[in-house]
Amino acid sequence: MIGPPSRQTDRETEIGLYIHVAFCRSICFYCDFNAYAGLSQLIPAYVDALVDEIGMLPPSLSDRWPLGLRFRIGSIYLGGGTPSLLTAEQIGRVLAAARQWPTADDPEVSLEANPEDLTGDYLQALRDLGVNRLSIGVQTFDDALLRRLGRRHGGAAAIRAVEQARRAGFDNINLDLMFALPGQSLADWRRALDQAVALQPEHLSLYNLTIEEGTPFHRWVMAGRLHPPDDDLAADMYRLAIDRLAAAGYAQYEISNWARCDHRRCFQSRHNLRYWRNQPYLGVGAGAHSAFGGYRYANVRAPAVYITRIRTRQSPVEGESIEYIDQRRAMAETMFLGLRLVEGIAVADFQARFDCRPTDVYGAELTELAAAGLLEVTDGRIRLTERGRFLGNEVFVRFVS
Repeated sequence: MIGPPSRQTDRETEIGLYIHVAFCRSICFYCDFNAYAGLSQLIPAYVDALVDEIGMLPPSLSDRWPLGLRFRIGSIYLGGGTPSLLTAEQIGRVLAAARQWPTADDPEVSLEANPEDLTGDYLQALRDLGVNRLSIGVQTFDDALLRRLGRRHGGAAAIRAVEQARRAGFDNINLDLMFALPGQSLADWRRALDQAVALQPEHLSLYNLTIEEGTPFHRWVMAGRLHPPDDDLAADMYRLAIDRLAAAGYAQYEISNWARCDHRRCFQSRHNLRYWRNQPYLGVGAGAHSAFGGYRYANVRAPAVYITRIRTRQSPVEGESIEYIDQRRAMAETMFLGLRLVEGIAVADFQARFDCRPTDVYGAELTELAAAGLLEVTDGRIRLTERGRFLGNEVFVRFVS
């Protein structure tokens, strides 16, 4: 029998804290994140709201919470939007609020940044505040492609940002790159990879452009004005990335992520690993999502409404977003999230969490996917084959349908 999800009530339950900064100077043509341009006047009040919301964690969900839920913060991630629009003083206030909660030793503190925001003084201030991981939104080093994406910076600014971050003492830098861009050739992508490798970041995140509804790109595709690369070219680009980064000493640990690892240190994103391992996290800010205590929920999306809710001591949670995660759903999400990882899912960990083995619940699916060459079960782990990584969505849908 499948019962309710297990609930961790120990005070040492470790979570990731996501802090959403919902502002940008301009919105990129491909972006469907909860981000807003032209609202910078709200930033001071928004920072006040973030500080207050962090102090109220976890939010009130009426009588839904079981008793005794405690947590400590194991990682902090400032994402957006554009967190680097905040001043160092504002970021310091937010991080100070987070540190009022019990915190793990040496937590990972990440901040997403656009290259044009990263001056030497600003980077040094971030380091002094305890930000120890920087994720720079490069996307590409090609100026023409950057303009096509609606990005504000040029390729030289991205290179300069990495160099300045090194001078400020950052030794854990991620670069975000995108491929399968409109008008991008395989040679263009090879040059982007070569430039990224030359900068020697500790981590790389490579994303295949997807055309999302509601974006300018989607409208232009529907109007016939935009023609993204076809699936075969996108697959060739992904294959090139796998080979090029392996040759440069990066280990792929998730479908879209690579890191340097050796006997001294591994630079995998500790915060993002929580998502892929289906572990609890709390999100603050407009539109931020949380998964905690057997529930998933999200805050209201509009920054002004979010600020008003916090200022008037109302819950920022959008009531219609609250979803109870029963054991069946928790198992399905653990499967399709965990299969994004190259390490896959440890059968023993799944059994310890849910008191059953994956084959007890998904025996038919696992057999069929293995026969199709998309999954393998070895050394007590279920993982995607290399072919499965190219066709991941065909695997994941089998656990959520």
